[in-house]
Amino acid sequence: MTLPHTPGSGGDPQPRQAMEVHRLEHRQEEEQKEQRQHSLHMGSLVRKRTFRSSEEEYQFTAVDYALAAALALTASSELSWEAQLRRQTSKVELEERGQKRVGFGNDWEKTEIAFLRTHRMLRQRRDRKALRRRMEEKVQEAKELKELCSGRGPWFWIPLRSHAVWENANVLLTCTIYASPPPQVTWYKNDMRIDPRLFPAGKYRITNNYGLLTLEIRRCTLEDSATYTVKVKNAFGQASSFAKVLVRTYLGKDAGFDSEIFKRSMFGPKVEFTSMLKPIFAREKEPFSLSCLFSDDVLDAEQNIQWFRDGKLLRSSGRRQVLYEDRQASLKVFCAYKEDEGLYTIRVSSPRGSQEQSTYVLVRDAAPENPGAPGAPLNVQCLDVDKDCLILTWAPPSDTRGSPITAYSIERCQGDSKEWVPCHEAPGGTCRCPIQGLVEGQSYRFRVRAINRAGSSLPSKASEAVVMGDRDAAQRKTEIPFDLGNKITVSMDDFEDAVIIPSPPTNVHASEIREAYAVLAWEEPKPRGKAPLTYSLEKSVIGSGTWEAIHSESPVKSPRFALLDLEKGKSYVFRVRAMNQYGLSDPSEPSEPIALKGKPATLPPPAQVQALRDTQTSVSLTWDPVKGGPELLGYYIYSREAGSSEWQTVNNKPILDNKFTVPGLRTGKEYEFCVRSVSEAGVGESSAATEPIRVKQALATPSAPYDFALLNCGKNEMVIGWKPPRRRGGGKILGYFLDQHDSEELDWHAVNQQPVPTRVCKVSDLREGHFYEFRAKAVNWAGVGELSAPSSLFECKEWTMPQPGPPYDVQATEVRATSLMLQWEPPLYTGAGPVTGYHISFQEEGSEQWKPVTSDPVSGTHLRVSDLQPGKSYVFQVQAMNSAGLGQPSLPTDPVLLQDKPEAREIEVGVDEEGFIYLAFEAPEAPDSSEFQWSKDYKGPPDPQRVKIEDKDNKSKVILKEPGLEDLGTYSVVVTDADEDISASHTLTEEELEKLKKLSHQIRNPVIKLISGWNVDILERGEVRLWLEVEKLSPAAELHLIFNQKEIFSSPLLPVSPSVFTDFDQLLRKADAKRRDWKRKQGPYFQEPLQWKITEDCQVQLTCKVTNTKKETRFQWFFQRMEVPDGQYDPETGEGLLCFEEFSKEDKGIYRAVVSDERGLDDTILDLTGEALDAVFTELGRIGALSATPLKIQGTEEGIRIFSKVKYYNVEYMKSTWFHKEKRLESGDRVRAGTTLDDIWLHILDPKDSDKGKYTLEIAAGKDVRQLSTDLSGQAFDDALAEHQRLKALAIIEKNRAKVVRGLPDVATIMEDKTLCLTCVISGDPTPEISWLKNDQPVTFHDRYKMEVRGTEVTITIQRVNSEDSGRYGVFVKNKYGSETGQVTISVFKHGEEPKELAKM
Repeated sequence: MTLPHTPGSGGDPQPRQAMEVHRLEHRQEEEQKEQRQHSLHMGSLVRKRTFRSSEEEYQFTAVDYALAAALALTASSELSWEAQLRRQTSKVELEERGQKRVGFGNDWEKTEIAFLRTHRMLRQRRDRKALRRRMEEKVQEAKELKELCSGRGPWFWIPLRSHAVWENANVLLTCTIYASPPPQVTWYKNDMRIDPRLFPAGKYRITNNYGLLTLEIRRCTLEDSATYTVKVKNAFGQASSFAKVLVRTYLGKDAGFDSEIFKRSMFGPKVEFTSMLKPIFAREKEPFSLSCLFSDDVLDAEQNIQWFRDGKLLRSSGRRQVLYEDRQASLKVFCAYKEDEGLYTIRVSSPRGSQEQSTYVLVRDAAPENPGAPGAPLNVQCLDVDKDCLILTWAPPSDTRGSPITAYSIERCQGDSKEWVPCHEAPGGTCRCPIQGLVEGQSYRFRVRAINRAGSSLPSKASEAVVMGDRDAAQRKTEIPFDLGNKITVSMDDFEDAVIIPSPPTNVHASEIREAYAVLAWEEPKPRGKAPLTYSLEKSVIGSGTWEAIHSESPVKSPRFALLDLEKGKSYVFRVRAMNQYGLSDPSEPSEPIALKGKPATLPPPAQVQALRDTQTSVSLTWDPVKGGPELLGYYIYSREAGSSEWQTVNNKPILDNKFTVPGLRTGKEYEFCVRSVSEAGVGESSAATEPIRVKQALATPSAPYDFALLNCGKNEMVIGWKPPRRRGGGKILGYFLDQHDSEELDWHAVNQQPVPTRVCKVSDLREGHFYEFRAKAVNWAGVGELSAPSSLFECKEWTMPQPGPPYDVQATEVRATSLMLQWEPPLYTGAGPVTGYHISFQEEGSEQWKPVTSDPVSGTHLRVSDLQPGKSYVFQVQAMNSAGLGQPSLPTDPVLLQDKPEAREIEVGVDEEGFIYLAFEAPEAPDSSEFQWSKDYKGPPDPQRVKIEDKDNKSKVILKEPGLEDLGTYSVVVTDADEDISASHTLTEEELEKLKKLSHQIRNPVIKLISGWNVDILERGEVRLWLEVEKLSPAAELHLIFNQKEIFSSPLLPVSPSVFTDFDQLLRKADAKRRDWKRKQGPYFQEPLQWKITEDCQVQLTCKVTNTKKETRFQWFFQRMEVPDGQYDPETGEGLLCFEEFSKEDKGIYRAVVSDERGLDDTILDLTGEALDAVFTELGRIGALSATPLKIQGTEEGIRIFSKVKYYNVEYMKSTWFHKEKRLESGDRVRAGTTLDDIWLHILDPKDSDKGKYTLEIAAGKDVRQLSTDLSGQAFDDALAEHQRLKALAIIEKNRAKVVRGLPDVATIMEDKTLCLTCVISGDPTPEISWLKNDQPVTFHDRYKMEVRGTEVTITIQRVNSEDSGRYGVFVKNKYGSETGQVTISVFKHGEEPKELAKM
């Protein structure tokens, strides 16, 4: 073991002892070096052996350690001499030991090992003797020194020295004293004794280790700057030493140019935002403003404060103003347009960096001049500006007020005049239009109005002013720099030749083709000449072969022209001529064929529209972008509350991104959203609506806890408390993770592996006297939140003070304009006795003085603080007190701003529909995981035996089960897991409770109102029932019946006096009738009597229903006393049915249904005669009229037929009347009206133009009248007339065409050698041509074949027929209208044979 030597004051250095020590150290180093060399050169596999020196193996006693400490104090400081001595010792050792050889092989190795072992043993013995001798000498010297120092007054060997430290740093004051006996040590600060118990835990730490005195001051503040004195005193005297401590404010981690002081002097103070921009909902044509506050003045505010809209820098103009004064920056817009809508950002730049914040401004449509008119268009822009024309574009409005846009009206303003003149009207399906006829060199502005069925919108914001000019002029000019900044401008026009007549233009093409126009463009002639050019255009329809000049109101000066009068469906080619003062050029080459396009289609709606929670008043939307290319102008968003059918516009300026945060929503409400694409073709269809989403705070990880406090302390344990995160992430805090750090260690250590559910944690296994700091992080459903900053240092030292510890969890709830409720938890450490009260103090904003809230202590753990000033911020702290006095103060609360929040809610007290008294509280802004914590008199939850608590959605209700005096008191409720305070209270007084109980009694025991008086009913068996009708009764209602001043109780028989009723005989007859009816129902009987009904198909059905039947029951139908076999009966349901497909007067009569079995017989009769029969036919007529189909128009052979199909028509009970142009029509020469069973028609013969117009059919059935109308005009009349003419022509053809009317049989047989005569009758005009065919071949008339025509009769005669004459004969007639063939089959049989036809028979 090596004993270090340090400078000291006791004795001279001893060279002999030092020589021994260094020789031992050197010997150990040499052995280690030899062993390393031996391991490198050893060739065998014998295990290497390492030997320790005697110092390593020797075990020292306590006396040896005391001697080593003495040597450490008395060692010589002459390091140079010691180093020289070490070098000399090394040389001696090398000479004594010589060069050591290492042998190879086992024999040499064994010898070497034995030598080393013997050498070690000898060295150990020598070392032990030397150490023992040295120890004895030092012990003797220590005894002598102790005798010399005993009985000596204190004196400072090393005094205190002054320190200058930064704020929040630690400072350590040390000094060394000698005194015997040990003195009493006392520390002073500015001559005031320092007692660590009177200061925060861990502030001061005082130690005395064998004359080494220390005072440690933790986390210095400016108040710690003072003169510190230490006084020591024993029986032989006293001494003191002092030092000054200067605490400086730490203004930067670096010095010089990087220090905070230099930055403040050069760049000014650091400026931060003290207010946040909030969303603005402005209206068109009205002003709005944005403003925010700063923590300090902004240097060079005009340059360093910048406002942006959608990333574009905004400057002051005639319509807006940027201001800065009194640490407030503002942007004011005097007249808002929808173009002002967007994301506004304020950026503050400084050498320290830039800060910014943003918000959205939404500009809604102004009220229209005409109700129902659409919103105004926006983003009016002028494109392709040339000498006399341009292209105007705009964006369609988001709100059309339920009517589509049919057109856009364009207005222009010339120069500086304020006169707006209509100049063009564009169709509603496009937001792009060419404007022509403008004057070169003149400036113009344009605005657009949208038009729908209700009228015209307000005008849009005017476009930027544009000056008409040659847009290619700049390209024809070249700038040549020379002579240090000068330049010469050379125009290509200067190099043009003196051309008299220009060349024709080239490259004639369509630069743009739309639904309503096409823009024709061409290139100027080359060479063009110096004279100004104008152009004339010609067009030709494809296939016509002719060219037609296109006329314009003014000369065409630009190399482009909009064609507005082209016809759809036709293709054109164009050519252009150039013209100057000298003449007209030849025509250009014709363009490619050009035809107008169809109506442009709007873009499809975006897909995958998703709504996500964002904040308490906003929702974040995302969607898949639409692939619309340059046609896409953006998106419009619409919203509605769940359950509503009306969509509201969110934005009035198209959004270019595929995400948006919708602000200004109502907390706790459910909303649906949809998105529509916007293009020049208009606003597209709506996307599918999102699922309803409730507006709540989005779930996120919580912020860091803060403000740690030491609540109790033992010898090796502490109880730590802290405040919850300011931002809880919209979810319940599931627990906390706590870390600890010993100030004497480098690393942090976790206190708990599982989250601690409360904000109080007991930390064990600490070391007494050590200082610890803590940090924590909260956990919710979203994950682990931010890590807090380290706490102050807390000393682990058992609390023994008699005063109580600090209260904790001090909360301010129910904050209103002048009052609040303060609640806290009692201290965990009570001190010498129980807590007898609490002292509450407050501090106003900007003040450092704590003032008491009440003059007397508060006994409970809550206090309502009133009479505060509204609009001010306050901080509160609580101190517990016992018999020993006031204890440590609690952590101060966060600053509480006294104000009445508009969204703050109070507890509602009332009586529900069932008569229960309740206290209810609603908090729509509460997170989903929040709970309603009710308390009575702030002492805990109400007694569950007396109240019932119901929670539903964001509302909680406390229902009093049996209201009484025990329920009087203050009921309070707090919503948990909310970032802001959501709480309220209500004091239920005896007077209020009595009013509520009366109201409850009235609801539960209402005055019963009689709806009717006493009524008398005859029951089924003839019994009599007395009853009356009242309002609805609850199940708890009781009924008492008093008869002749006596209460009647329920019994089988109730005596009823006849004198009660005025007509007892009539009542008796009714009872007998009831009794007979009851007897009838003992067997099968008709539950539903015989009755008729008519179906939609105009079928008449007779129905009845039987009950109390069995298998043997028989059912029969009778008509006029004759049984009807067609009647139906279903034994399972008991229903009887007799159906008439077409009911007529022949079915008039009396119908009877009979049901019978051994138990009895019952029947039901229906008389269908007289009025009953009329009612059936009237109902048939009504249903028939309702079945009439819409009027149809049909062209016929005679004219035009208008008809309606009906399922039933009866001339006797239904009347039909026709009207033409409200004039009644009567049947005549040209108009005929009629009906059939299923048709009502009107026939117009030989229709003319005067027959056009509206035709109405009026069908009357009884009192019901139905009208059907159709319009016989336009295309309908043309189509019907064409069909009439076609059918009429066909009828003429059919009438006049050649036909075989009659005469030829199908088959004829004849015997050989007989004469065959075939005659037929023909018709046709003109007279048809006649020819005969045999087996489809023309018949040649010769000697035996003859044909005779007599008028319409045609006869063919064949004489002396033979078998060759058998075959199929036909007569073929033909004229200009058609032809026809009549055929007959001839069979010739021989003599003696039977004809084939007869043989078959």
